[in-house]
Amino acid sequence: MRYAYALTTAILLSGAAATMTLNQPAGAQTAQNEPGAIQAAAPKAGAPMSFADMVAKLQPAVVNISTTQRVTMNANPFAGTPFEAFGGGNQPVTRQAESLGSGFLISADGYVVTNNHVISAGARGATVESITVTLPDKREFKAKLIGNDAQSDLAVLKIEGTNLPFVKFGDSTSARVGDWVVAIGNPFGLGGSVTAGIVSALHRVTGQGGAYDRFIQTDASINRGNSGGPMFDLNGNVIGINSQILSPTGGNVGIGFAIPAEEAKPVIDTLMKGGKIARGYLGIGMQDLTDDIADGLGVPKGQGTVVARVEPGQPAEKAGLKQGDVIVKVDGKAVTPDQTLSYLVANVKPGTRVPLELYRDGKRQTLNIVVGTRPPEEQLAQFDPNDENSGPGGGDTETMAAASLGVQVAPLTPQIAQSVGVNPSTTGVVVLQVSQASDAAGKGLQRGDVITTVNRQPVASAADVAKQVQAAKSAGKGNVLLWVQRRALGRFVSVGIN
Repeated sequence: MRYAYALTTAILLSGAAATMTLNQPAGAQTAQNEPGAIQAAAPKAGAPMSFADMVAKLQPAVVNISTTQRVTMNANPFAGTPFEAFGGGNQPVTRQAESLGSGFLISADGYVVTNNHVISAGARGATVESITVTLPDKREFKAKLIGNDAQSDLAVLKIEGTNLPFVKFGDSTSARVGDWVVAIGNPFGLGGSVTAGIVSALHRVTGQGGAYDRFIQTDASINRGNSGGPMFDLNGNVIGINSQILSPTGGNVGIGFAIPAEEAKPVIDTLMKGGKIARGYLGIGMQDLTDDIADGLGVPKGQGTVVARVEPGQPAEKAGLKQGDVIVKVDGKAVTPDQTLSYLVANVKPGTRVPLELYRDGKRQTLNIVVGTRPPEEQLAQFDPNDENSGPGGGDTETMAAASLGVQVAPLTPQIAQSVGVNPSTTGVVVLQVSQASDAAGKGLQRGDVITTVNRQPVASAADVAKQVQAAKSAGKGNVLLWVQRRALGRFVSVGIN
C-alpha cells in the first residue's frame, strides 16, 4: 500500500501563524492524510480512556482449561539406535502430562468454547483422561467434550452449572483494520490476563489450507495459553477466538491470529447439536503457481493453483482433471492468495455440482465436477514409514488395546497407500506402531505394513481388527491369521493374542 502525504507549510510572520494553501481544481484528488479528512476519520470521542469497566463485565466468562493426559513412551533412551540393546529393553512406560489453555462460556447452563488443540492429546501415544474448567472465581468443573473439529480447530465443552456468566458472539464481518480489540486468556497458566491492540489484517491466509485459513490478525499480545480465549470488540462482543501466533521464539512478537466469529459460530452451533462438519473435497494435491511454473505451463502469472497430483477414484479424477491443470475459478469465484483453492472447495457443500475454470496446455476451459466429502484430517496426514512422527496420530487406542495384538493401526487411505508402495485402491489398515514385546514384532511386523484381512475377513479400521480378534478369543483360539502386504509382496502371518 502506498500513501501520498501532503505538506502543509506554516510561515511565522510578526508572531502570527499564516498557512499557505495551494488552489486545486474542483474534484481533484486529495492526499489521504489531508487534515480535514483525518479529523473526520479520527477515533470518536467516546473511545474509552480505559478498558477496565468493560473487562470487569467480560472477564468472569473467560475460563482456564486444563487437561490430564496419559502418555505411553519407550523407557529405553537408546531406542531406534544401534545401541538399543544397552538400554535394557523396549518395554513401554506410562506417564502423566498436563496442558493448559483458555476458553469462554457462551451460555448460562455451561457450554464452553475453546480450541481443539487445547483439549486434544499433545503427543503420539497420549490419551486425554480428563478436562477441567476453572472459572475466575476459582470454581472448578469437570468438563464433558460435546464435539470437536480438527480442521477448524474448535471444540465445545459442557460443564454442569446454572446462572453462569457468559458472553455472546458479535459480527466479525464489520471489523475493520485499525479497530481496537481486547484479548482475555490464561497465558503461561498465569490466570486471567488482558491485552489490547488493534486489528492488523483481515482474511489473513497463513498457508495451512482448508476451509478456515482466513484469520483476523492482531497485535494484541497473544502467548502460549491464550489459545481458545476470546477476542472482543469495544462493544464487548466476541469477534474472534485466539488460536495461533507467528513467532520465531515461541513468545509474542505482535503477530497473533484469531478465528473470525463468522467462521467459528456455524461450526460451534453444529457441534453443540451433535452434528459433524462436512466439507468439500476434490482429491488433488495442490501447488502454488510461481512465475517460473506459469512460464513453463504457458499460463498467465498470478492466477490460480496448479494441480500437482490427482488421487485415484476421487472426484477430480472422475471429472477429468489432470496433473498440470491450473484452476483459476471455482463456481465463478476467483482463486487468489486471499481466497485459496482449498478454501473455496472446502466451503462447497458435498454433492454439489460446480464448474471449475482452468488452463490446460495454455488454453482456458471449464470442467464440471461433483464435489466429494473431505475425509477426516488424520486420514489425509502424510505418512512416512521411516518417521514415527508422521502420519495419523494416535490411532484407535482403545480398540487396539482390546485387540491385544501389540500393534496400533489406522485406516489405509489412497495417500498412505502411495507412500508405503501399495496400490491406492487397496482396502485395509496400516501399522503405525508395533510393541517390541509382542508376538507381532517377533513375526516381523513393522511400521508401514498393511493388513488387509484378519482370519480371512476384510478389515478397514481398528474396530474391524478388534472384532475379529474378539471372535477368535471367544472361539478359544490363541492366534489370528493376518494377510500382511509390504509394497508389492503379501504373506500370511499368524500372530499370537496377548
